[in-house]
Amino acid sequence: MGLMGSLYVGSSGLQTSQNALNTTAHNLANVETQGYVRQQTVLQSSQYRTIGQSYISPMQTGLGVSTQTVRQVRDTFLDKSYRTELGRQGFYDSQYETASEIENLLGELNGVAFQDTMKEFWTNLQELAKEPDNLVKRAALVETSVSFVERAENIYKQLSEYQVNLNTKVSNYVQRINDIGDEIVELNDKICFYESNRQENANDLRDKRNSLLDELGKMISITYRENDDGRITVNAEGMPFVTEMVAMKMDTITVTELRKKEMGDEAFFDDESGNMENSEMLIPIWSSYGDSEVFNRDNVPETVNNTDVGSLKGLLLARGTKVGKYVDIPVAPDQNNYLNDDGEVDMERFEEATRAYEDAVKKYNKTINPSIIMSSQAQFDQLIHGIVTKLNDIFCPNKEVVIPGGTEVTLADGSKYTYEEDTVIHILDTDRAPVGQDGPPGTMGVELFSRKSMDRYLPPQSIDIIGGETIENAYIFIEENPTNNYSLYTVGEITVNQELIANKSLMPLSSNKNTGDYDVAAVERLLEVWNTPFATIDPNTLTKNSFSDYYNCYIGTLATKGEKMKTISDSQAGMVESIDNQRTNVIGVSSDEELTNIIKFQHAYNAAARYVNVIDEMLEHIVTRL
Repeated sequence: MGLMGSLYVGSSGLQTSQNALNTTAHNLANVETQGYVRQQTVLQSSQYRTIGQSYISPMQTGLGVSTQTVRQVRDTFLDKSYRTELGRQGFYDSQYETASEIENLLGELNGVAFQDTMKEFWTNLQELAKEPDNLVKRAALVETSVSFVERAENIYKQLSEYQVNLNTKVSNYVQRINDIGDEIVELNDKICFYESNRQENANDLRDKRNSLLDELGKMISITYRENDDGRITVNAEGMPFVTEMVAMKMDTITVTELRKKEMGDEAFFDDESGNMENSEMLIPIWSSYGDSEVFNRDNVPETVNNTDVGSLKGLLLARGTKVGKYVDIPVAPDQNNYLNDDGEVDMERFEEATRAYEDAVKKYNKTINPSIIMSSQAQFDQLIHGIVTKLNDIFCPNKEVVIPGGTEVTLADGSKYTYEEDTVIHILDTDRAPVGQDGPPGTMGVELFSRKSMDRYLPPQSIDIIGGETIENAYIFIEENPTNNYSLYTVGEITVNQELIANKSLMPLSSNKNTGDYDVAAVERLLEVWNTPFATIDPNTLTKNSFSDYYNCYIGTLATKGEKMKTISDSQAGMVESIDNQRTNVIGVSSDEELTNIIKFQHAYNAAARYVNVIDEMLEHIVTRL
């Protein structure tokens, strides 16, 4: 029995050394395989056989060595850190790519800058101011205005198309996330099956699963844990994504469809709660959890709370949920607009307007400002709106009047509208308005830029104003209404006045005194308006800019955002590389180390073989001598 037991010791050495050599060979074969984790054979003492009993302990002899397990060499802490930082890199990469694309659309990187169009427009304004009566100069301004509108519309259209085209990217992300969920479930089943005997480890399958977790961690914020049976469960954005048996599916839904579910079919524009406007932008939802949104838009992206993780979230944040317009940028109230009858500031009304402005700023910083595309659209639209309306106000100046409640006016379609209370309205200021050269008396009230679907004024009509005065042939200005896109002087709804294109002499720059001279004050205002501060780039800055300065600030702000995202992304890339290098040092296959292991286990195999030979010779000697 002793010699037979010794023979078993030798055979266990042969078998275990062979297993270790096979593992080492497997490592060497996969030294360049992406995602492969090196494996290690862990040895343990085999069973013991009791041969007697001493005073203090049993007398035992060992039966050799056995393979305890073939394990993967991983550091779970590095894995989690790697996936978190990789997801954060993806978050900022998505936003940097978006900022770069917007810069390309504006032409700042390929020599066709929109700023050139603005300079050309300003040059023609200056030339016209030198010779206001020159029809050639007027024609040049009209043609430049057409180019200005077309270029602005082209940029705005490309921004909107790029924004919508990102839906495809969002859909691809969602589809890939769902596919990864299904693959993890399938791998869970296989790993559980192969490891059910508690003797084997499905290490290659675990490699595939860990590679999927790496890919998933870049797209969306995840947490995960492994159960006792080898299955892994995954939470995505705080919701169960992969359970023990099934993957919960994501889906996409348009903003319009989502708001219908939330609000019904009522009041469907941009509500006061700060929610999203109707649009065809896709939003990821959990179809398995009552179509709830995957991402909580109330969470401000910040590193300290790990809410800036995932390229999908970064893409959605950069894209936004609607097309940004100038009406999305809050304008601080001016005390001069809140004067009472005594000429003093009505503090109650002014403070109420200030509170409303502060609420609007909070909404802007929550919904518009974080989106690179929406904020760029809104700021660009504010520039175009400023140029268009400021010039129109020179050609067609308005004045405020107050009409009493009960006043009935005729609308453009011939219907009637009655003001329920005293209301401040704007009408054409006939005292200050210049006229065209088609007189005398000359046409007044002809704007340079028109709304495509709405006239500037209602048909001329007689109105009574507070104070007892009656104004005959009053041109009532049709106010811009944020809830009616057709009423806005916004990009896409602006065109050059067709009357001016057809007849340049209608451009109102002549004096309304019927002297035949040009209107000196109007011409001076044309030159002054370009260099007069008109708006801040956003409500978070205090400096108002002229048209040229605004555009420079606009480009600078966009470049600053892009550079900021690039800096963070590059920093994250360095961190990810550092963690990956540490992880590779743990999980990577070193050919030198594996060659050393080959030599070690080969010597062990040879030693076990020689040991078996010795025992065999001893048995042969005993048998032949009996």
